[in-house]
Amino acid sequence: MLNDDGTLAREGSLDRVAPEFAPVVAAARARIGETFGPARLHSAYLYGSIPRGTARAGVSDLDLLIVLREEPGPADRAAARELEAELDGAFPQIDGAGALSLGAGTVLSELERYDLGFLVACLCTPLLGEDLAGRLPAYRPTSLLARETNGDLELFLPRWRQRLAEAPAGRERARFARGVGRHLVRTGFTLVMPRWGDWTSDLDEMAEVFAGCYPRRADRMRTAVAVGRHPERADAAVLGMLVHDLGPWLAAEYRAVHGVKAPRP
Repeated sequence: MLNDDGTLAREGSLDRVAPEFAPVVAAARARIGETFGPARLHSAYLYGSIPRGTARAGVSDLDLLIVLREEPGPADRAAARELEAELDGAFPQIDGAGALSLGAGTVLSELERYDLGFLVACLCTPLLGEDLAGRLPAYRPTSLLARETNGDLELFLPRWRQRLAEAPAGRERARFARGVGRHLVRTGFTLVMPRWGDWTSDLDEMAEVFAGCYPRRADRMRTAVAVGRHPERADAAVLGMLVHDLGPWLAAEYRAVHGVKAPRP
């Protein structure tokens, strides 16, 4: 969604959190504050389907961003993992919790201006502390934004091939499938996002925007949506198609159209 001046609007809000997820969000806010404390914690954010108001109880995951005043160390990352496990175990409304921990300096750095900075300014909903969006620029649906948000797909493919070869089972397999499906849909969308001239985080809309530009790949991208939404139904053949066919094609096309993401340390 665009602002009146053509810049991208922030997509989520605490007002959109469905009642069944309100206790999850309240617990996350309280536990983040208790775990990291004001001396360490700069701010915390919620993103994904829950603040967009599109989450499904028992299916959707909880996405959190924890920004510390200094760069996180091993103890901070361990605390974030404990927080994830605690929230996931306490609330059947969510299927998994992810708590990404970063330093404020990293989020505000020039290198991350069009990736983590964009995440905070446009895709995150503030939970605690100072909102860093006030220190970040307005964003437009440009090729630069496309490159820096999703121009690193080729780095994920070797890991995905390895994970697929390991044949994960049960809940682990479903989470792997969901991650692959959603990552491919989002990458396919940002490939064509500058042509479309707007932003969406709805997987179905993303796939249809992509299909308008790449009709020969439309069915594969719609399959990626189905895997992202119902990963428990994805069989080995479908996952193989995503990892060995759609993924490599998409990475090559992305490189040709937008280039690759600036290397990170």
